[in-house]
This record gives sequence, C-alpha cells and structure tokens, in this order.
Amino acid sequence: MSLAIVHSRGLDGLAAPEVAVEVHLAGGLPNLTLVGLPDTEVKEARDRVRAALQNSGFEFPRKRITVNLAPADLPKESGRFDLPIALGILAASGQLPSRTLAEHEFAGELSLSGELRPIRGALAMVLAIGESGRSFVLPATSAREAALAGKVPILAAASLLEVCGHLTGQAALSAYQAAPASTDGDGDGDGAYPDLAEVRGQAQAKRGLEIAAAGGHSLLFAGPPGTGKSMLASRLPGLLPPMTTSAALESAAVLSLAGQFRPQSFRHHPYRAPHHTASSAALVGGGSVPRPGEISLAHHGVLFLDELPEFDRRVLEALRQPLDSGRIHISRAARQAEFPAEFQLVAAMNPCPCGYHGDSRGRCRCTPDQILRYRSKLSGPLLDRIDLQLEVPALPAEVLQQAPDGEASAVVRARVAAARERQMSRQGKANARLSPREIDQYCQPQAAATTLLKQAINRFGLSARAFHRLLRVARTIADLAGSGAIEAQHVAEAVQYRRFTKD
Repeated sequence: MSLAIVHSRGLDGLAAPEVAVEVHLAGGLPNLTLVGLPDTEVKEARDRVRAALQNSGFEFPRKRITVNLAPADLPKESGRFDLPIALGILAASGQLPSRTLAEHEFAGELSLSGELRPIRGALAMVLAIGESGRSFVLPATSAREAALAGKVPILAAASLLEVCGHLTGQAALSAYQAAPASTDGDGDGDGAYPDLAEVRGQAQAKRGLEIAAAGGHSLLFAGPPGTGKSMLASRLPGLLPPMTTSAALESAAVLSLAGQFRPQSFRHHPYRAPHHTASSAALVGGGSVPRPGEISLAHHGVLFLDELPEFDRRVLEALRQPLDSGRIHISRAARQAEFPAEFQLVAAMNPCPCGYHGDSRGRCRCTPDQILRYRSKLSGPLLDRIDLQLEVPALPAEVLQQAPDGEASAVVRARVAAARERQMSRQGKANARLSPREIDQYCQPQAAATTLLKQAINRFGLSARAFHRLLRVARTIADLAGSGAIEAQHVAEAVQYRRFTKD
C-alpha cells in the first residue's frame, strides 16, 4: 500500500483554505473513489486524470485508488484539483518522487491530452498562502494574475509533463515574473476611461460626479432620455483617486473568483452595468455554491444601474445592507460565504414612465397616478441611502452644437485625489464610510451652517439617515474647497443634491 499527500487550495467565498489531497493505493478491483465533499466537477476528474496520465505516457495504476480531499467538511468545486490528484496518483504509484511535493502547492485543470487549463480564483488562492513557505504551481494562463500578489514564487506550467519534469529535476520551472503594473496614475491614466471633457453642458451633474468621486458617495441621475445620464456615469471611474495596492489586489481577487479578471486591467476601477432584468442572485451574489454578484465585482469601483425603477423591487431592496456595511453575507442551507462590496452606486431613471415629464413641448401624456406609481417603485429607505440626487435636464440645441468646453478627467481627478488625501489623513477612510460617531467627531458644522441644516430638515422632512448623509456630503464639499470647517455654503450646496422626491 502506498500513500501520497499533495497540497492545494479550495475556495470559500474570498477565503482559500488549504486542502490536502491524499491518495491511497491498495489491492483489490481497479477503481478510483473520490471522497471529501467533491461536487460534480471534481468527481469528473476521475476520467480527465485517467486520460491525461495515459496520454502523457504514464501508467494508470490498476489498483483500488482512494482520493480524499481534506478537510472533509469543506465543499470542493471546479476542476482545480485535477493536477494535484494526478500528481498524487503518480507519487503513490512510485512514478514520481514524493519528497519534492511538500515544497509546492498545486492547482490546475487537466485536458485529456495532459495540457493545463486556466482556473478561477488563482489570485485569491495565492493571497491565502501566507507564510507557508511553499511555491505555487499553476497553469501558465493563470500565473500572470497570481504573480501580481508578489507573496510567493509562482511556477507556470503548460502541461502535466512540465510539472513532472520539474519535480524530478529534469527541467526546472522558472519563477514567473509579473509584468510591471502601469504607473500612469497607478493604472488610472487618461486613456483608461472615457473623458469627462466629452460631455457637453450639464455643469451641475459634472459637479455631482466630482463630489461623488471625492467622498465615495452614491449618486442618482433623474432626467428625460438622451440627456447624458449613462454617459456621465461611465466617466465616474476616471475621476476616482488611484487605487492602492491592497485595494487593487482585493478587487482583482474578487474578479478572479468569477473568472473575469484581466491582468492588463490591474489597478483600474471596475465599472459594472447589469441590465435591469438582473436577478437578486446576479446582483448581490448567490447560488448553491455562493459566487460573487455584481456588487462584489464592482468592489472599489462603480456599479451603474440604468432605468432604476425597472429593476425588481426585491432586487433593489437587497442593496440596502451592503450600501451601509460594504460587505455582503450570503447564507444558503449548506454553505455561507462573505464577499466585500465597497462599491459606489450610480443610478439613472426617467422622471416618468414615458420619460418626458416636465418637457416644455408637452410630450408627456402620463397621468399623476402613473407618475406616482413609477416613482414609488423606489422605496424611501433606498432613496435615503443615495447621497446625491440630481436632475439632468434636456439641453438646448445651441449647447449641443458647441464644442465641448468642460474640464478633462485628469484635471478633476487631481482635485478629487487631493480631497481624498485630506480625508485619509484626517480619519483614515472616505467620508461616505463615516459612522455616526465619526460624523459627530469630524463633521461638526459652523453656527450658520447648523441653522441652515435645521431649516433643511424641517422643510424636506429628512430622516436621521438622510441627515447624516447630508453632513457627509457637506464634509466632502468642504474638503474639495480645502476648508477645515463645514460652512453654510457647503451645507447649502449639499442640500441642493437632496431635493429629488417621489412626489
């Protein structure tokens, strides 16, 4: 009887716990049994591994083979365990020396010919290795993203034969060197995103974008079709301050879990724009094996919801908790998972079902009841959590015919970065993430501003949550102005962005 142990990694949300692939060979009828809560994809490894070994010139043992994926209470999914299972069988059968296996961790899906195919979550797995001291052997197509972590040596292989050649000392795999990340604004160069200078008119909406970018605030655009709401939203990622290395790795790790990370987009703020038919699971995450949803894929980036009232109400209500906490906890009968969700919500909607309410040419034929029902699709608690609510009016013909005369994204981004730096040095986080206690500490307005706040609360009937969000926005406006105190003009401007109602 022979036993071999190969180290690998599973995925549990964004965590990647260690998995020991134990392979035992014994006498009896030839058979391969997989235990340790494998799902269908893992169970299918029996046929892939058999064909890959035979087509690579190895002998598949005609014995009773038991493969245990430990710990047994952690569900295992995807084809990443193909490579460690194959190596365990070769080591247990004496075709491969087992002494070198302990120095590495392995993950990779095998084709029937023995080639290695890319896997999901490579970056998340490497980030979890920590101080184990092992190198990680991965498919060459997954090594580039894993090497961005810079924590452990990454060995890239194209096939099972290359991995075996390394373990036997015949042809060592060289450590994969990650290409240097873009230093052009830390990945936020002028060519990475659409330029704000291309937007004609809409001065107030542009100002709202600048405030939202500076403080990390959520934003709602309301206006008739064709006024530039989607165009404005797509410019927000280009106004955000450069991503830190830790934030970029977090964002990339979440995208890697969904198989959507592209190394050339490292340090670029994600921009997600799901269709209004998206389900709750697609937006917040879920499934029998929990996967990240759009709010997590937009981590440290922008989530744009166009035609906001057309989304299912239950889907929109699911946004409330992650908007406050920056995380989403998904519970299913068999599994639970937590994903980060620090995203900036940008939404757009029409003023009425036809979109032309208030049009000077009288094109709207919607009744007051229809308009009320349309706007009532957005609940008060959800609107309370949207910091900036702006109207985007139709532009006159002369403005559309003029050449763009606004500021470029790079100019606005410089002001945003300076304002965000003031926030980080003062409180260590963006203004939108301040807790009520921190608001009392950092967002105390001057006397005249306090008077104006009281008037706004009484006139607009603001809730306690809306009041706190108003203070956060006023704090951001003061930071953009370079002011250490919240003055009356800062509060007055913030109040302008809370005037959208359901009436």
